Amino acid sequence: MPSRSSVSVTPFQPSRRALLTTAAAGAALASVGGVVGAPRARAAAKNAGSARHVAYRSWSGAELVFGPFDRTVEHVDPHATSTTPVLYDVATWTSPVVVPGFALTELVASWNASTPGGSWVEIRVRGTSGGIVTKDYVLGQWAAKDPADGGGIHRTSVSGQGDTVATVYTDTLATRSGYALSDWQLEVRLLRPHDTTDTPSVSSVGAFASALPDEKKVARSANGPACGTVLDVPAYSQEVHVGHYPQWDNGGEAWCSPTSTSMVVDYWGAGPSVAETGWVDPPVDAQVDFTARNVFDYTYDGAGNWPFNTAYAATRGDLTGFVTRLRSLAEAELFIAAGIPLVASVSFKKGELSGAGYGTNGHLMVIVGFTPDGDVVCNDPASHLVASNDQVRVTYDREEFENVWVPHSGGIVYVIRPAGRALPQAPAEANW
Repeated sequence: MPSRSSVSVTPFQPSRRALLTTAAAGAALASVGGVVGAPRARAAAKNAGSARHVAYRSWSGAELVFGPFDRTVEHVDPHATSTTPVLYDVATWTSPVVVPGFALTELVASWNASTPGGSWVEIRVRGTSGGIVTKDYVLGQWAAKDPADGGGIHRTSVSGQGDTVATVYTDTLATRSGYALSDWQLEVRLLRPHDTTDTPSVSSVGAFASALPDEKKVARSANGPACGTVLDVPAYSQEVHVGHYPQWDNGGEAWCSPTSTSMVVDYWGAGPSVAETGWVDPPVDAQVDFTARNVFDYTYDGAGNWPFNTAYAATRGDLTGFVTRLRSLAEAELFIAAGIPLVASVSFKKGELSGAGYGTNGHLMVIVGFTPDGDVVCNDPASHLVASNDQVRVTYDREEFENVWVPHSGGIVYVIRPAGRALPQAPAEANW
């Protein structure tokens, strides 16, 4: 009998790959956290009204009590050379049903896990639409290491899941036009090779639900407590890595997400050691190549899967990571004031973000601080398309930045920090 864990992966997946355009002839491929128009943040938001709803819920520690490994499933890794099914023992944890208080149209889950040996984890979500519980949608099949590096499976999103209610665009559950969910519920599965002790574990898991207005422009937010604060986040350029390891998302020119993630991980002193990056050639800012390999999504065929980036960060030292949406730079300032840099997903046409020197359908960069006047200080891995770390630190106009981030990706950020570093106080409708 076919296992519910054995998901067929079709060759087609809606792409979140985007072009980084320049005034020069041709186009350069940029790493993206996703193509951030439809089907991303505004895919099903036209009926969301004027409110900007985002609600995050997570579980950790003693809240995550898994059942026993009391059943088995067969699974074929769609990216392995062998088509022979592998038998796995499975243990499951199911979250409480979460009612966000609004009709949600998008959801992104994120998790922190350990997958020793051949083990891996799978994250699913279901919800209620029109009083009927949906099917389970798979939001990720994840292992910390590739099989070539001792891992159990090729980490991957799952394509071909769409039905009349919703679909999954790489890492994002998005409802169809005219549909919404009144609640949601996660299911996490631990899978280990049958009759082995390679047991995975999950230290935290959560998701944000959102319903966003279909707006093309937002007002400039008021300056907040981080004006005049700039965090000392190291600067790495993705352009330095052009041509490196093209099997992982076409090499460095497409590595804005792993480059941004590596900057933040290194800021916290948790980057890979020289021994860990010994395979990288040439060994220039080798942590970027290392990160790209360890966040790569083999179905999306890219390094910009949002929760794969935060899950990787959580394998480093005592770091934790999650994905959420912020409503404005006023909320981002709270994190900077708390000493926590943010990786933000943006998109813009050339000229819409003064000083960038390029345009992009989707890009990741690090918010590292704010000027005294409230403008945004970023580590932009595109580095003006110049292969130099000296070009990475850029100051962007606050209103311009806010408008290439909030209306386009819905304010997506990676929040990566040590477990002991307190988050700022969340708003009433808590999005962290």
